Amino acid sequence: MNVLKYLLVGFVFGIVLTKSEAVSWYRIYEMFQFQSFHMYGIIAVAILTGVIGIQIIKRNKLKDVKGQPIEILDKEKGSARYLIGGLFFGLGWALVGSCPGPIFILIGAGFWSVLLVLFGALLGTFIYGLLKDKLPH
Repeated sequence: MNVLKYLLVGFVFGIVLTKSEAVSWYRIYEMFQFQSFHMYGIIAVAILTGVIGIQIIKRNKLKDVKGQPIEILDKEKGSARYLIGGLFFGLGWALVGSCPGPIFILIGAGFWSVLLVLFGALLGTFIYGLLKDKLPH
């Protein structure tokens, strides 16, 4: 039964992203060309929602589904790793026109060529897993 809740949330998330055109290659292209505020508005709403959600969790000392207190640790110092990681993420996003969430939505919508993008994302994650101990963190 728990799986059904997560599937339902996933379907709703996919519908919202599709209807808001957040999975549209054209909208992503516009964003990287600074031609439209559309995607920046969606990202701003996501950030605001995340900030509010984190504050609710911290202030009310909420617990997870197993009854354990949710602990949100502070990020480690070090801006270089975030800049480099963000650069790779942004370049990948700009090159393929999709970030990880919409990859699955586009596959579900029948855009089978995005399977190649999913393969590349999984390959990149695998390579990072192999190299992470050798990278500066």
